[in-house]
Formats: sequence, C-alpha cells, structure tokens
Amino acid sequence: MTHKCLPTTEKRNPRSAQIDTLSTLEIVDLINSEDQTVPEAVGTQREPIAAAIDLIVDRFRAGGRLFYVGAGTSGRLGVLDASECPPTFGVQPTLVQGIIAGGRRALVRSIEGAEDHADHGAAAIDQRRVSAKDVVVGLAACGLTPFVHGALARARRIGAATVFVTCAPEAVKSLPADIIINPVVGPEVVTGSTRMKAGTATKLVLNTLTTTAMIKLGKVHGNLMVDLRAVNNKLRDRSVRIVMELTGLARARAQALLRRAEGHLKAAVVMHFGRVDLDRALAILARNDQILRRAIADAGETA
Repeated sequence: MTHKCLPTTEKRNPRSAQIDTLSTLEIVDLINSEDQTVPEAVGTQREPIAAAIDLIVDRFRAGGRLFYVGAGTSGRLGVLDASECPPTFGVQPTLVQGIIAGGRRALVRSIEGAEDHADHGAAAIDQRRVSAKDVVVGLAACGLTPFVHGALARARRIGAATVFVTCAPEAVKSLPADIIINPVVGPEVVTGSTRMKAGTATKLVLNTLTTTAMIKLGKVHGNLMVDLRAVNNKLRDRSVRIVMELTGLARARAQALLRRAEGHLKAAVVMHFGRVDLDRALAILARNDQILRRAIADAGETA
C-alpha cells in the first residue's frame, strides 16, 4: 500500500523543533500545550463517534461483540479498554476484546515487526471467530498498519460492521471501514512518537465508545456504575455506597440487602423499591431490558 504524502503523524512539529535546547520546565510546558489540543480534535469527531456507538449498541443487543485491532500503542490501548469493561460494567470478558499484533507478549514488550503482516491480521479475526453480528474497530494512528488493514478487510468480507480510528487525514480515503473516526492532532512533539497525542486521542475515543455504549445498555444509572462486579474491597464498598445512595438506607441495612441479592446491585435496588425477593427482582429487570430506572418504576407499580 503506497501513499504519496507523508502522514501527519510522521511530520515534524515546528513548535518542538528545538525542544532539546529547552529547560526541563519549558519542555513540560510545551508538551502540555500540545496535549491541550487533543480533546478539541476528538470533539470534531462527535458525529462519527456517536454513529459508531449506535452501531455497537445495535450489535450488542443482537448478540454481537466488539473487537479492537491494533499494533503497538494503539493495540495496547484497545486491550486496555477491553480489559476494563468487565469490572466496570459487569459484562463478560468476551463482549469486548482487544487484538494486538504480536499477541499477548506485545503488551509488555515492543514487537515492531508484528504490524507488517496483513495476513496475520486476517488470521487473528478468524481465530476469534468473528461473525457478521460483530463490530471490529481498527486502531492505527498513521492509518497504514498492514496488520490492521488485513483484519478489517477480513471482517468486512465476513459481514461484520467496521470502524477505523486514525489520526492521519491523508489515509482516510483508503480505509476499509463503514465509519471512520479521524481526530487530527497534528505532528507529535517527538516526530512520529504516536504514543503521545495520537495515543491520548485514541484513548479518549475508546473511553467514549464503550462508556456510552454501556450507558445505553443500562449499565449506568444516573452516573453510577450499577452493574459493576464487586471483586475487591474497594468495589465492594462502592457497591454498598451506591445502594445507600439510591435507596436511602443506612450502611448496615444496605449491606444486608446486598447479601440477600447475592451481590447483584441492581437487583438489590429493585428488591427495595418493589418489596420483592431476588427472583422477582431479576424478572422485573429482565422484562425492562436491565434498565434500572424503568425497573424501579415497574417494581413500584407492582408493589
């Protein structure tokens, strides 16, 4: 794949051309001033980001999954976002998955050559048994990574929905995706070091994709993560505090309610408002698509 013009992510940044002559504080200030441009660049992509979220939610509701595919920093960010969904939103680890060129070893050690093989990207899609119900999001700051292009091309042939996140406007016309998210953050402070602004932009986009999708699926009530998995002391305490917040119960009674609900936070809240047992609370949640706000109203009507 050839491109006549150099991607923005590989161009020199004139503002940092003499960075090695600056004082420590001046370097910090320069990096910070460049970083401040990133949220604005991401904001210009609000419409394609929203379209991608609606696509993801539709596929989730139809039994599909979300896959991130990337190499290097982009791949690690995809794996990171995927790995944080189960404890935060109580979903199965298979719902959101990260695929990185070079495999698990590439998470902690750079394997730069792994990104150069399109056929390896296609094989990774086959290994995960991606289907037409799924969404595959390609992550490549420069937009050119063969591993990612190979994965997206295979996903499209299978019939999966596709999204591409890149910071290089020059690559947009050649990207194999249904939706393209293109926050243009400009050249990096250190030329080509896309772990910096491009990485930050990618992280912001991925945070928005999964967080908003989970909100739409009822994993958040108000701004409370009501489907979290209380797998450690911090999260157990958070679960109790959320139940206290939503029900007005004192801590001891909230803890007792959670025990009766076998740790199911949303069910505990429905049990409280509906004065029902756990099985009944779970049934109310199921008929309201796990949306707590609707389940509370339903429980109140049937109490």
